[in-house]
Amino acid sequence: MENYQIDKYIQDGQDPKVVEKIHGKILDMLTPGESINYIALQKKPAVTLLPDSITVSNKRLFLCEFTKLGLATNFEIFAWQEVKDIAFKEEIFGSKVTVIPFTGENLTIDYIPKTQARKLYQLIKAALDNLQNQKQEPKESKIIIENKPVYTNPTPPVKVEVDKPVIPAAPIEEKPIILEEKREERIAPAPSLNDTFQKQEPRPTSFGTSSSIPSSFSNQVEKPTEEEDEITLKLKKLKTLYDKQLITQAEYETKKAEILSKL
Repeated sequence: MENYQIDKYIQDGQDPKVVEKIHGKILDMLTPGESINYIALQKKPAVTLLPDSITVSNKRLFLCEFTKLGLATNFEIFAWQEVKDIAFKEEIFGSKVTVIPFTGENLTIDYIPKTQARKLYQLIKAALDNLQNQKQEPKESKIIIENKPVYTNPTPPVKVEVDKPVIPAAPIEEKPIILEEKREERIAPAPSLNDTFQKQEPRPTSFGTSSSIPSSFSNQVEKPTEEEDEITLKLKKLKTLYDKQLITQAEYETKKAEILSKL
């Protein structure tokens, strides 16, 4: 299978036998979806049968050190979230690569060939930058979501309704009656001429008898009085109908004019 091929891990001068051994150990530690991207091997000036190595996967960083003549292996494994930075320094015999974690001591492997050290630096830097971008994207999205209601959909002010006291309405029917009584008092008919003549005491004449009014003159006086009383009653009745809203104002004015025209 492709995961067990080591050709792509020996293109920068790595020892195939050592790469095959390290590759087999790390394959057993990979998680689902994890794959090996690069393997860098230590190369000291003297012959080294089991050199130290740095392996880069798409999720983690593996530092491997063989001990006890290859019978034991020490691994320092870091997830990308635990790595703060990577540094390397080129020397006469290879480069010194240093892994800087957020917690704990820095780990350094020397005598890494310069070509492999540069490739390690590029891969680790790219992985850290990618992780940093992934952390910033959720923050920016969160800021947009939090600011959106403030600028696009302001919260309407809450109106507090206070119950108004209920004022009992005055009786509707009693008011017109009071007005009607007052108006009737104002439109009280004036005393007629007949009443005036009746209240007057008879004056003694030279013959010792009360003066009598000629019948013709009495008839002339009583006729206007009767007509005046009838007109007054009609006007009062018409006003009463208008006050009770049984006729309109136009009808009231028209009828009133008709009655007054008979004077």
